[in-house]
Amino acid sequence: MKALILVGGFGTRLRPLTLSLPKPLVEFGNRPMIAHQIEALAAAGVTDIVLAVNYRPEVMTAALKKYEEQYNINIEFSVETEPLGTAGPLKLAEKTLGKDNTPFFVLNSDIICDFPFEDLVKFHKSHGQEGTIVVTKVEEPSKYGVIVHKPDHPSRIDRFVEKPVEFVGNRINAGIYILNPSVLQRIELRPTSIEQETFPAIVKDGQLHSFDLDGFWMDVGQPKDFLTGTCLYLSSLTKKHSPLLTSPSESFVNGGNVMIDPSAKIGKNCKIGPNVVIGPNVVIGDGVRLQRCVLLQGSKVKEHAWVKSTIVGWNSTIGRWARMENVSVLGDDVTIGDEVYCNGASVLPHKSIKQNVDVPAIIM
Repeated sequence: MKALILVGGFGTRLRPLTLSLPKPLVEFGNRPMIAHQIEALAAAGVTDIVLAVNYRPEVMTAALKKYEEQYNINIEFSVETEPLGTAGPLKLAEKTLGKDNTPFFVLNSDIICDFPFEDLVKFHKSHGQEGTIVVTKVEEPSKYGVIVHKPDHPSRIDRFVEKPVEFVGNRINAGIYILNPSVLQRIELRPTSIEQETFPAIVKDGQLHSFDLDGFWMDVGQPKDFLTGTCLYLSSLTKKHSPLLTSPSESFVNGGNVMIDPSAKIGKNCKIGPNVVIGPNVVIGDGVRLQRCVLLQGSKVKEHAWVKSTIVGWNSTIGRWARMENVSVLGDDVTIGDEVYCNGASVLPHKSIKQNVDVPAIIM
């Protein structure tokens, strides 16, 4: 089988981290975001993966080489000279996606969930039509584009309603699809939207179905959603009794859902959790309090600092008695001074912060 992952461009929504590394390589749960998807696709029997990119493919080529060997798959890059939207990249990769008559997966690179690829293939083949969209149920459908089914059919899609004022349903597009190669004939090689152009055309012909996603789902492309997605991911690992999680019997674990790389060093009298990811070679000083945060490789938190709802970039340092909260994001190699307070600070790489950031701000 084949798959196309829509990687896109610069990753502006996850700044300042993406100033140093393409977004798919930013670690989520101590592994590059894209590694979660590649592993799940390979497990479902995918042998050819196309990454649709228009920004720094050379950085990713080297990084993804090891996954080709690890999973015995072929990864190729489809490089756009101009952004082609969400449908154009399928046409650009037609040679691979359309090389035989088997269906192919399409997914957005920002999505994290329990990827249901094997069940999705079975369902798609069972209805025998052109396309299947994975959908997830949401509590506030008025914020999204909602999928409405035919009255006489549990999965055949009748129409899409953008941000409905009145309740028409609570299922939204989860950014994961399986499509027959015939869909490629519907797409022109130009900037075009799969959601706004291709899918409505397939719906018109009665050829598009939905597949309900069980379990958690999150688009982790923005910092606040990255943190929410981390909480959902860690909770999912807890339910599965995953060995990736640090044992709650450790004296410093507070509330569970904690993932700590074995190379990290933890000081005395720390309280860590719930919902914390600590990457390789991170150093945590004595008396540190960590909650709902992600600390990337090589970062350092000094004595008695408080870090909550924060992403700490690679090789960054948080000073003694400093306080970070309210979706603060530090880029690569940022230094936060002793006793400094940061409230929603987004700090670009290689900066030093010596004054309080009392209201959310981008520090350039």
